[in-house]
Amino acid sequence: MNKKNIERIANERIEILLESALREIKNDEKLSQSYAILARKIAMRIRIRMPYMMKQLFCRKCKQFIVPGINSRVRIGRTRVKCIRITCMKCNHVYRKIIES
Repeated sequence: MNKKNIERIANERIEILLESALREIKNDEKLSQSYAILARKIAMRIRIRMPYMMKQLFCRKCKQFIVPGINSRVRIGRTRVKCIRITCMKCNHVYRKIIES
C-alpha cells in the first residue's frame, strides 16, 4: 500500500472513532475516552494532522477528550477583545480562542 491509501484509511478510522466517542460520552465516559485516545494514537503513528474540529475536542494541557457541556465549560468573554473561554473540568485548564469581528 502506498502512503496516500494509508493516510486515507487512518483518517476514516479516526473519524469513526471520534464519532463513536461523541455518541458514547453520555452513557460510558471511560469507553468514550478510550476511543478518543485510540484516534489520537492512530494520528500520531501515521503522522497526520487531525482536522481543526477534531483537535478542538482534546484539552491542550491534559490531552483528555472533552465535550462542551459534559466535561468542559464554554463561556463567552465580555472584555474588549471578544473571545471564547474553554475550561477543562478534569485539569481546570482555561484556554481562550479570540473571535475575529
